[in-house]
Amino acid sequence: MTSFARYPSLEGRVVFISGGTTGIGTSFVEQFHAQGAKVGFIGRNAGAAKELLDKIAAASPGLPPPLFMPCDVTDIEALRAAIAQTREAFGPIGALVNNAANDQRHTVEEVTPDFWDQCMAVNLRHQFFAAQAVVDDMTKLGIGSIINLGSISWMIKGAGYPAYATTKAAIQGLTRSLAKDLGKRNIRVNTLVPGWVMTEKQLRLWVTPESEKAIDDNQCLPGRLMSEDIAQMALFLAADDSRMCTAQDFIVDAGWA
Repeated sequence: MTSFARYPSLEGRVVFISGGTTGIGTSFVEQFHAQGAKVGFIGRNAGAAKELLDKIAAASPGLPPPLFMPCDVTDIEALRAAIAQTREAFGPIGALVNNAANDQRHTVEEVTPDFWDQCMAVNLRHQFFAAQAVVDDMTKLGIGSIINLGSISWMIKGAGYPAYATTKAAIQGLTRSLAKDLGKRNIRVNTLVPGWVMTEKQLRLWVTPESEKAIDDNQCLPGRLMSEDIAQMALFLAADDSRMCTAQDFIVDAGWA
């Protein structure tokens, strides 16, 4: 039986999570809440958010529930408003998980300027502006952790998503520059890099017998990556246990990249 760490520094810490209604994001919301953090999260799927909140309420009776706010991260003003609402509800934000993304498949030939710009907005632009919106909070707290979600897709030269892969590669540059600019304020910035995680979307759209074989051939470890595996690393990066970790890539991919 596997048992996981408890991080005392996360109890009461205010955490803001984008893309928290589906995929890996739901596990982020669940796991931070289970640690006693005060969680604000956003997403476009209000129905999924309700299901998640009902699940959390059943698992954690008596604990204050996370705060859900419907929001499209491409609308920067709405994103800023959601961060402000989280602050008003819980206090200054001590950890940010920039998770929202869409790995829509596309060929080189079909990419238009509008599609390219939309891909940048969905996968990259909001990470910077969310970070910008929490800097004052973290500066006042004297501590903070920003976790940007990357991907091994560009590292393994994955085919079928050149615009998406570009955004995920760019996130590493964003992380390293923010880490330098914000480090003297004791704000840490790291990239959490998942491998191929078996979310409902992946299983429904892209996991095939052929891709299952590719996973087995390329991962060093047996088994399949699950959302909880990524969330456990996020907990560590948000907690004081990682207080001297910044400007780094933390890859959770069972040894593929």
